[in-house]
Amino acid sequence: MRFPTVVKSQHAAALALLGALGALGGCGFHLQGAGTLPPVLAKTYVVSTAPHSDFVSSVTDALRVRGATIVGKDEPGAAQLHVTADDTGQRVLSVSALNIPREYEVYYSITFSLQVGDQKLIQGETLVVTRSYTFDETQVLAKASEEEILRRALADDLARRVVRRIEGLGAAPTTPSAPEPAGAGPAPPGA
Repeated sequence: MRFPTVVKSQHAAALALLGALGALGGCGFHLQGAGTLPPVLAKTYVVSTAPHSDFVSSVTDALRVRGATIVGKDEPGAAQLHVTADDTGQRVLSVSALNIPREYEVYYSITFSLQVGDQKLIQGETLVVTRSYTFDETQVLAKASEEEILRRALADDLARRVVRRIEGLGAAPTTPSAPEPAGAGPAPPGA
């Protein structure tokens, strides 16, 4: 007689899981990477001052994953993602009493804009991300490798941010709205 109890508890657990998933979907929750690009980005041309940088590689991969076709030259109807600045480096954050660096900060900075035809959808926006890491002069090779891994992770992070920014355009109108005529504001209360 224990069998029906086990089936009922499994059934209740499955219903609870479905209810939780429904609540998450209803509040607008989406798994990372589940976004969709606006249709105008079906074909995208990435223009960059550093075409082989970590960021350009990451953003083109992220756009492809979301269904965009990356074209190698400017084509009619293709969106243009302009990467006008692509800079990375490191700064010393702290030093020891003997003036030996102990902590570094790796930074990655990009400036981008998005254009379709003559219309600028995103004006030049700058994004900067940083990460810090400790330095040990006895492990120079390992720390150099850690810096390179951090730099690639920063480029991936920036690419995700740019793609999320572009995905946000899907809900926004792609043409500027006409100004309201004078005196055509909202109706007064009770009218």
